[in-house]
Amino acid sequence: MTASKWDLLDQAYGALRSVVAAMPADALGAPTPCDQWNVGQVLQHAAGDQLAYAGRLTGGPGPAEDPFAPTGTLAGSPAELLEPALAAGAEAFAGVLPGTAEVAVPLPPFTLPAETAVAAAALDAAVHAWDLAVATGQASPLTPALAAALSPAARLLAEPLRCAVRVRPGARSRARSGRRSGRCAARLPGPPRRLDAARRMTSG
Repeated sequence: MTASKWDLLDQAYGALRSVVAAMPADALGAPTPCDQWNVGQVLQHAAGDQLAYAGRLTGGPGPAEDPFAPTGTLAGSPAELLEPALAAGAEAFAGVLPGTAEVAVPLPPFTLPAETAVAAAALDAAVHAWDLAVATGQASPLTPALAAALSPAARLLAEPLRCAVRVRPGARSRARSGRRSGRCAARLPGPPRRLDAARRMTSG
């Protein structure tokens, strides 16, 4: 298991990893809190997002398939899909130094301060960990402390993601990322709502 050296990200990855490990074998077709996506699709999206972060940080290829158009059909087991993505994300973020002013990210605003970039990747993993837990009848994997630590990033990043639909079509790589995020813009600010729900679940 690769560690990113960022506690917040490692905790979020641990939450996602634990939920996926406990998913029933027949759960891939089950509905989730993500509208119109089943468990398999959310899992593909979650893994693809972390590969996208890794690709932006390292200049690597990123996900082989569009994380915003998941099929829900897995070539192997859920763990076989997830683990390489988490390892790539952790390795990429391990090279990010605290205090770095501009860190490349795959969604608007495309560069963020190091701590915010890490929180954005952690938020993505944690929210989808919660989605998958709800869909498969598991308890929330998010502690109140983790949900609280992620809430500032959720609220900070909701508006830039909504604005992604206004990215100019000719902006090449930025336009591509903008169109991708625009596909799920209707769900925003979903992460803040789902983190609030997770906090209520974990607070008893």
